[in-house]
Amino acid sequence: MVGLIDCNNFFVSCERIFNPRLRTVPVVVLSNNDGCIVALSNEAKALGLRRGNPYFQVKELCERSNVAVLSGNHRLYGDISNRVMTTVAAITGSVKVYSIDECFIDFNIWPDAEVVAAGREIVRRIRRDVGVPTSLGIATTKTLAKIASRFAKKYSAYRCVCAIDNEYRRRRALELTEIGDVWGIGRRLVKRLAPYGITHAVHLADRSREDVEKILNITGVRTWQELNGCSCIDIDTIDNGPDTPLQKQMCCSRSFATDIAEYGKLESAIGLFATIISRHLRERGAAAAGLSVFIQTNMHRPDLPQYSASAYRPLPEPANDTMAIAEAATEALRAVYRKGYGYKRAGIHISELCSAQHAQHSLFGDPADRERRRRLMQAVDAINASSLSNDSIHIASYMPVESHARCEKRSQLFTTRIDDIIKVNFQRNGL
Repeated sequence: MVGLIDCNNFFVSCERIFNPRLRTVPVVVLSNNDGCIVALSNEAKALGLRRGNPYFQVKELCERSNVAVLSGNHRLYGDISNRVMTTVAAITGSVKVYSIDECFIDFNIWPDAEVVAAGREIVRRIRRDVGVPTSLGIATTKTLAKIASRFAKKYSAYRCVCAIDNEYRRRRALELTEIGDVWGIGRRLVKRLAPYGITHAVHLADRSREDVEKILNITGVRTWQELNGCSCIDIDTIDNGPDTPLQKQMCCSRSFATDIAEYGKLESAIGLFATIISRHLRERGAAAAGLSVFIQTNMHRPDLPQYSASAYRPLPEPANDTMAIAEAATEALRAVYRKGYGYKRAGIHISELCSAQHAQHSLFGDPADRERRRRLMQAVDAINASSLSNDSIHIASYMPVESHARCEKRSQLFTTRIDDIIKVNFQRNGL
């Protein structure tokens, strides 16, 4: 048996931990630059608000309905996510993180008769120790566990834990699940399946393997197998670490809160992107053979001069060194920057990735210098990981993301910044 822990309305739940007044009102969390809604509470959903709504379109409704509107506080959410995963790992011994608010658990360590009770204890401990409400789905496959977690979240009678542990419950769950809600079935596949009368999960599960192979690809066949109770995705393969197959490309970009005209500010933004993308490369055990930098003016302001451009720069040898990436990115930025424009968006794109361990080094490179730089990056990552911030040590041209993004409604960094720790005032004996 496998379980899927899903944190309920995660971003909103993180905010409610430190602000109890938010627990009884509708809450929405906005994206970068306070552009659109990315998370919302059940109370906000009841008002007709939806994920993806541009905030300027629903601002009047939010004000009229006393909706609490917050800017995304992703450092806080990341830290709370780590606490949730640590709590689960302390109970189960291991956990496979799937996303910031989801993780898989191997339930084979408990007898079948104790699975639901163990699941309720996990949910209770997370709520007690971290403060985040969660839902837990338990089944024989990960796809069925995802379906079970939806039922646990939707129906209060399950008391946050739903187990699909027999054939009747499996069939009934598939009958009640629309095909678009099945893990691995996206919008395109929904449209492809509709002409075949496949509108619910049970319709796909009841098809023969031959039919599924004709309609869908190998991923669709695996989904079909999982819906029928045959686990074909090993829980140990769900990993976000260096052993995961390399991505084909990587990008880091931002839309700025206000247009940037000065080269120095644009260079600091590129320094930020270089820092972020280099860290991700090292986390993935990858290296970049080259990179592209792109800049773009505000296309939504046709009254202003428009300009966009990109430039590619190869690296002397594949690297994930922040300084090497930043140097190449700055050189590319100089090639495309033009005075007289206000730039709304910029970024770094890497399309040539290889394994850092098997990278082909330059014949003229200095192995000793290469090893020093590797140890330096290792030390920087270790210090930043052990600190309360990912940018305790950074390159000089780096400027924090908060300097480029609009986040007027962001809450405090309650768990990662010493100045933001909650202060409790109390009185005793009237003093």
